[in-house]
Amino acid sequence: MRPFRLAAFASSLVAATTLALTGAGAAQAAGSAAPVDYVALGDSYSSGVGSGGYDSASGDCKRTPRAYPALWAAANSPSSFAFTACSGARTNDVTSGQLGPLNASTDLVSISIGGNDAGFADVMTTCVLQSESRCLSRIATARAYADTTLPGRLDSVYDAIRAKAPSARVVVLGYPRFYKLNGSCIAGLTERERAAINGGADHLNAVTAKRAADHGFTFGDVTPAFTGHEICSGDSWINSLNLLNITESYHPKAAGQSRGYLPVLDALA
Repeated sequence: MRPFRLAAFASSLVAATTLALTGAGAAQAAGSAAPVDYVALGDSYSSGVGSGGYDSASGDCKRTPRAYPALWAAANSPSSFAFTACSGARTNDVTSGQLGPLNASTDLVSISIGGNDAGFADVMTTCVLQSESRCLSRIATARAYADTTLPGRLDSVYDAIRAKAPSARVVVLGYPRFYKLNGSCIAGLTERERAAINGGADHLNAVTAKRAADHGFTFGDVTPAFTGHEICSGDSWINSLNLLNITESYHPKAAGQSRGYLPVLDALA
C-alpha cells in the first residue's frame, strides 16, 4: 500500500501546487488588466495637428481621434480618459490650463512639450523664408534656449504633474527628426539646413530626456520609429510645408501618430 499512498500524495501535491500557481497567475493577470485612469497633456504633437479629423469641440486646440493618446485609449479602454493637449501649447500653458483632470487616482500621463518654448515654429519659418546663415543662427539660438531656460520650465511642468498625480506613470514623448538626409527632395532647404534642423531635434530630445529622468519619468524616443519615414524619404509620416493649411506643416500625419508615436507609448505605458 505504501507505493500507492506515495503516488497518491505526489499526485495531490502536484494538483495543489498547480492550483496555487494558477490562482497566482490569474491574480497577476487580473492585476495587469486593472482599469487605468489616463490623462494626455501636451502640445500639437499630442493633440494630433497634421493628422486631420479634428474635433470641432476642441476649437483651436485641434484635438483629433487620430492622435496617439486617443488611439491608445480606443485600443486599451481605460476607465477614464482626459485629453487636454492643445495646439501651440508651451510649458506654462500646460501648468495653467491642462492639469485639471489629474488627481491621486491618475495612473498614466503622457505629454510632449518644449518644442514651442524653444521656438519650433519660428525656426522653421526662418529656415524656409530666409538665408542658410539666418537659419543656422536661429537654430543655434533655439539650442541655447534649450540648454539655459527650457530645463527650468520643464521642471515646473513635471513638478506640477507629480504633485497632482503622485502615483501616475508619466511618459514624456520626444520629437522626430524632420528630414532624411540625401533623400528624394530636389528643392527647398539645403542639406546643411536639414542636418541642422535634425540636430536641433536631437538636442531638444536630449535635454527633455534628462529632465524627465531626473523626475523619475519615462522618456519615449520616437526617432527610431520615424527613421525611414522623414520628409524626403519617399514615405514620409511628417507633413512638409503645407501652404493650404500652414499649421499642419512639419507635424506628423495620421501614419506618424498611429505608426510612429502610438507604438512608443504602447511599449512604455
